[in-house]
Amino acid sequence: MTQTSSRWQTNSMTTIYDEQFVQRLKRGVESLISEWGASPQAQVKLLTLSENATFIVEDPTFKFCTKTEGPNRFIVRVHRPDYHSEAEIRSELEWIQALKASQLVTTPAPLLRHKAPAHEDPFIARFDDHGASRYVVAFEFMPGSEPSTDDDLTAGFETLGAISARLHQHSRQWPLPDGFVRKRWDFTSAFGDTPLWGDWKAAAGLDQDGKQVLQQLLNVLQQRLADYGDGADRFGLIHTDLRLANLLVQGDQLAVIDFDDAGFSWFMYDFASAISFFEDSPQVPQLQQAWLRGYRRVRELAPEHEAMLPDFIMFRRMLLTAWVASHAETETAAEAGHERYTQGTVALAKAYLQAHAAEVSEA
Repeated sequence: MTQTSSRWQTNSMTTIYDEQFVQRLKRGVESLISEWGASPQAQVKLLTLSENATFIVEDPTFKFCTKTEGPNRFIVRVHRPDYHSEAEIRSELEWIQALKASQLVTTPAPLLRHKAPAHEDPFIARFDDHGASRYVVAFEFMPGSEPSTDDDLTAGFETLGAISARLHQHSRQWPLPDGFVRKRWDFTSAFGDTPLWGDWKAAAGLDQDGKQVLQQLLNVLQQRLADYGDGADRFGLIHTDLRLANLLVQGDQLAVIDFDDAGFSWFMYDFASAISFFEDSPQVPQLQQAWLRGYRRVRELAPEHEAMLPDFIMFRRMLLTAWVASHAETETAAEAGHERYTQGTVALAKAYLQAHAAEVSEA
């Protein structure tokens, strides 16, 4: 996930961000940008803070991208400690490069380190931060604006459905490179003993009744997902985070950014991620139909997969409820409303359980 934040957290959810920490990261980036061809005149500015710290580099002499107005620029991402290994980061970049080569999606290209030491990865830099290595990658700058829920998103979701289908088609056909490794987003990784995005039980304002409702929801979800299975026709390498903040609109073009959470999960989960933080909006049914129209223009989709979309919407909503709880200090969590988001999750869970009343009695 990517958003502007006023704090920083490690994977253990211990807050370590402060102004001094950001300045250390900024100095680390400044020490590396010449490897991507930046000049001494380049300016480094903080762009966003979340799991990762993202900086924009503006350089009057940088010539990688010459189509944008104003200073030439590129994006540098400093990875959050203890979230992705170097192999996982390399795997992300390999998939992006394969997608770029296939011209299946518009997304920023990773930038090659032209001055990288011979023994190091040509795309992944690092700097020492008080004895810890910080992995750093760079991407071309891509202009555009984030879609807004205040706008009519129908046409955009139809385009996104087609993009999702092309991504899924590619991941099914693409031979994974040796050493390819990305996280698996399934029930165990989301809600097991070591959940990737934290413990949903820590959600703000969650009382005992709410916990019982959400636990009941998870019981039903676990069984339905197990019954659905993870065969190759429904589970594979996907983006996992196609929310509005990771889309860029410029004219009639829709670009996808931030493959940082790309991993192995159910293909239909990509729709659920696209409606992140507005799952209870009255426009969701219309957007779902638009996404499905776009998807089916590219790839066949059996009714059994469409029927699972409400399950993946609740799966994602529970994941985000845990994320908001474990990243409570971020602007995204504040915008979601902390307790308001928790209450919304409980309300959605009750509606879902009512629709699956027979399964609730068996769970």
